[in-house]
Amino acid sequence: MKFIVKFFPEIMVKGAPVKKRMIMMLTDNLKRLLGRIEGESRVRRFHDKIEVYCDSEMHLAVRSLLQRTPGVQQFWEVEAFETGDDLDLIADKAVEFFADKIRGKRFVVRVKRAGNHAVNSNEIERYVGSRLFQLGESAGVDLKNADVTVKLDLHDKILNVVTGRFDGLGGFPMGGQGEVLSLMSGGFDSTVASYLTMKRGLKTHFIFFNLGGAAHEIGVKQVALYLWNKFGASHRVKFVSVPFDGVVDEIFRASHESYMGVMLKRLMIKAAEQVAHNMGIDALVTGESVAQVSSQTLRNLAIIDEASNKLVLRPLAVMDKPEIMAIADKIGTREFAESMPEYCGVISRNPVTSGSFERAKREESHFDLAVLDKAVEDAQYLNVDQIIEDVNQTQAVEVLNEVGDAVLIDIRRDEERKARPLGLEHITMPFNVLGREFKSLDQDKQYLLYCDKGVMSQLHAQYLRDEGFDNVRVYRPQS
Repeated sequence: MKFIVKFFPEIMVKGAPVKKRMIMMLTDNLKRLLGRIEGESRVRRFHDKIEVYCDSEMHLAVRSLLQRTPGVQQFWEVEAFETGDDLDLIADKAVEFFADKIRGKRFVVRVKRAGNHAVNSNEIERYVGSRLFQLGESAGVDLKNADVTVKLDLHDKILNVVTGRFDGLGGFPMGGQGEVLSLMSGGFDSTVASYLTMKRGLKTHFIFFNLGGAAHEIGVKQVALYLWNKFGASHRVKFVSVPFDGVVDEIFRASHESYMGVMLKRLMIKAAEQVAHNMGIDALVTGESVAQVSSQTLRNLAIIDEASNKLVLRPLAVMDKPEIMAIADKIGTREFAESMPEYCGVISRNPVTSGSFERAKREESHFDLAVLDKAVEDAQYLNVDQIIEDVNQTQAVEVLNEVGDAVLIDIRRDEERKARPLGLEHITMPFNVLGREFKSLDQDKQYLLYCDKGVMSQLHAQYLRDEGFDNVRVYRPQS
């Protein structure tokens, strides 16, 4: 199987050295990612495209990978044949692949050539178009408003018949634009902001300020792992967890209630700046959107930014909530966000919406910054690809390898269940509805939650236990 990868247009308009570097980087990223798919694959780099060859049984996995790799604007799925410049052979293949598709429809033939050939593109288009028209089953040729485009690519005597065209993610190759540290809460905004920086080719690390205990941390680790797996797995990144409960206690002691929200954000930015400095990172990322909440007015955002000398990127600054949620739907993080509990460690009464820089500095002067330094010192650093191992080792909720007399609940999404059937008697209750539907079950029984990796089951078992259900544990079959 063969794919032809086209680059993000902004790559192609760069100067020659930059363009070459980005294409090489994308090639290396694809090689790294393809190496994790079982089967044989090969990547060839050209000045205007990349060709990917793979075993036929890999093609769906490779197609999925190309659709979510930063730097890929579009790609074609093709069948390749050694036709040389033989017009009859080229036309035979066009008839074989497109005769059914043009039946009753208007069509046009488009040919792109690379290399030395005895015939030009116009000659091939006319000859192939004539052969297809002579079949007598189309609605004719239409050069401007065709229903079907017969796309052929002739490269060094090899004919590529395009059987499918797919959109990629766009953006720059991962790792080509530097590194950022994204402030992650696991909700809609922070996950979408992180996705957008990854799409732009920024190597995105995650920092989480723990206000909600073990369950919240597991949830944020899960969504960070999901984002990395889907859009950034060509590069290893960190997940940093900062214990922030002591900082919140100090805010309650030292800050006026109307400034507590602003102070919390300022202190998060200060802590993130220290972590980013330790990691050699120049910029922070937040999911803030102008005027979405009281701490996100222009004045308050300016006050928050004053707490750090690092560049603060806000990809969602001028987006509204429906736009953000639409992106979350598209990238698959909506269900994670909806199931994430809200841990608002500091709730300001009558929060200031147009704060004062001088007042913010006075409020901060009352705060014991040694508490913040201690939180940063106690931060835990974890490679994102080690999250599954970390969560399963921690096992905040007991894990069983046998179902026994318990009721097994499969909490995976529908598509995951269909792709990998459990093979045991169970009931299904996707994680995004588990919280509201679990209470309708017979509470005299014991329940085991199951997911593929054990992370989501740990998270939601902990949520249920926090709500008072002590009849919930986690099922993980022995490998």
